[in-house]
Amino acid sequence: MWQYEKKLQYPVRIKNPNPDLARLIITQLGGPDGELGASMRYLNQRYSMPYSKITGILTDVGTEELAHLEMVAAIIYQLTRNLSPDEIAKSDFAPYFVDHTTGVYPVAASGVPFDATCFASKGDVLTDIHEDLAAEQKARTTYDNLLRLVDDPDVRDPLKFLRAREIVHYQRFGDALRIAQDQLDCSNFYMTNPAFDKGRNK
Repeated sequence: MWQYEKKLQYPVRIKNPNPDLARLIITQLGGPDGELGASMRYLNQRYSMPYSKITGILTDVGTEELAHLEMVAAIIYQLTRNLSPDEIAKSDFAPYFVDHTTGVYPVAASGVPFDATCFASKGDVLTDIHEDLAAEQKARTTYDNLLRLVDDPDVRDPLKFLRAREIVHYQRFGDALRIAQDQLDCSNFYMTNPAFDKGRNK
């Protein structure tokens, strides 16, 4: 289904390694509001979505989140390449290094490994779309917080791109909500799941 283009969606060219920044930014790889959870959320929700236009939005955004996962991994890799043992020992990255060396592994900034409970797929149109809207705002807030802490322009540049895409995704899911509202009539809006409750509450 996918065609892989062998380049990042947006360039990542970090000149100065910084393990402390890597320890913070890795939360957008495997943290509770990170790109791994986002991609799994949308690509799984689409199977139970009864409306093809919304399925298309979920597929588009979920696919782009995979590209963002790759960008965040590239940021982590470039921030931790060619570090000396002394540089690692003096940084907040040292506990991560003990478990993973400089391999890219999905964890939150707090050190909690990625867990599938980071994302939801309820199988209900409105529930899932509202989950998606909230997820994009939480990811945008996380990027806001990272940008408050990062002063390296080489790191800020791709982070600003990723933040901007969260806003676009939020708008796409706003479109999805309007499509769903057009499909649901007043007798089942917020009351039934159209996949299971056709004909009820007439």
